[in-house]
Amino acid sequence: MSQPWRVRGVRGATTASENTREAVLEATRELLQEVLRVNEIHDAEDIASILFTTTPDLTATFPAEAAREIGLQLVPLLCASEIAVPARLPRCVRILLHLNTTKSLKDIVHVYLRDAKSLRPDIHSAQ
Repeated sequence: MSQPWRVRGVRGATTASENTREAVLEATRELLQEVLRVNEIHDAEDIASILFTTTPDLTATFPAEAAREIGLQLVPLLCASEIAVPARLPRCVRILLHLNTTKSLKDIVHVYLRDAKSLRPDIHSAQ
């Protein structure tokens, strides 16, 4: 019997090299493309929505623009600012992608790139 369809959350994070539109979009595109690749997401229809957050030091643009650039025009997107926790990873873009899938929780691959690998060493070491 096949697995039932469920909504699963796919997490990811990366860092931008600087607070410029180009740097934020480049980092976000790289993250999104890797999340889509490793989770074998080939159809935007399977994505229910994506929530993007940035640390308060990233204000140059909305990371959701990167999703539009790679063809996710119809997917609901929302951007928000992270809590300003002192001495935490700077210039960080995080995503929570809601995916309609038959995959189990253990089959979802969360992606942490660049300096954001430090946020989840347990996940990074398993990749």
